[in-house]
Amino acid sequence: MTLMISKFRYLLPCALAVLVAGCAPLTVPPKAEYPVGRARLVLPPGAWQDLGSTEEARATLQTRAVGLSGAQGEWLAVLRVQTNRTGDLAGFPIGPGDCPLQQNVTVVDAAAGSPVRADCLRLKNWGSSAQWLEKNRPDLAQWLGGRQIVLKQPYAYLSYRYATPTGAWVVVDALVDQRLLSTRPRNNEEFLVAGRPALQWGQDLAQAARLSVSMMDGYLAVPPFPFAEAASKK
Repeated sequence: MTLMISKFRYLLPCALAVLVAGCAPLTVPPKAEYPVGRARLVLPPGAWQDLGSTEEARATLQTRAVGLSGAQGEWLAVLRVQTNRTGDLAGFPIGPGDCPLQQNVTVVDAAAGSPVRADCLRLKNWGSSAQWLEKNRPDLAQWLGGRQIVLKQPYAYLSYRYATPTGAWVVVDALVDQRLLSTRPRNNEEFLVAGRPALQWGQDLAQAARLSVSMMDGYLAVPPFPFAEAASKK
C-alpha cells in the first residue's frame, strides 16, 4: 500500500504537467499600439512601423502615421490617424461637414449632410490609378514623397472623417495593398461583389473611430484586413 502511494506521488506532478500543457492557450500574435492625441491606436497583427507623429497648426490636433511592411520589406499599407490632442474640446470646427459625391469613389455620408457633424467615408478601390492621388489628395501624395514611401500597387484609398458638435474629431487616411482587401475575381459574379470586403473593412474602421470618441482612453482598434493571411502567402 505504501509503495502504491509513493508511486502515485511521483506520477501526480507529471499528470498535472501534461494537463496544464494540454490546456495552455494558443499563442496570439502581439498587437502594435501607439498613442495619437487622446487616443490609443491599436493595430492588427503584422510588421507595423511607427512613421512618426506631428502636432497640427491649430495645436488642438495630433497626427500619427504607421506603415505595414511585407516579407520582402515592401510597403503594404500606410495609415494616418488624426485626433484631438487632449480631451478639451473646442466645438465643431468650421467646414468639415462636406461629404460630396465623386466619380468612381464610393461615398457614404452617415451624417446626411448635417451642418453640425461629420461622418464621411470615402473609398476608391483603385487609388493607385495614374495621378489620382496627386490630383485628389496632393497633401497625402506630398507626405509620401517626402518620406520616400512607395506602396506596392495596386492599392486602395480610404478616408474617413468624424466630427461631433462638441468638437470631437477623428480622421483616418489609409492606403492599402488590394491583396489585403480583396481577392482576384474568377468570374462575372465574383467581379460584381469584389469590392464588398474592402467596403466592409472601411465601415468597420469607421465604427471603431466613432467608438473611440466615447472611450475614456480613446481606444481605436483598426480591424484586421480581410485577406491578410492569403496575401502573406503570395
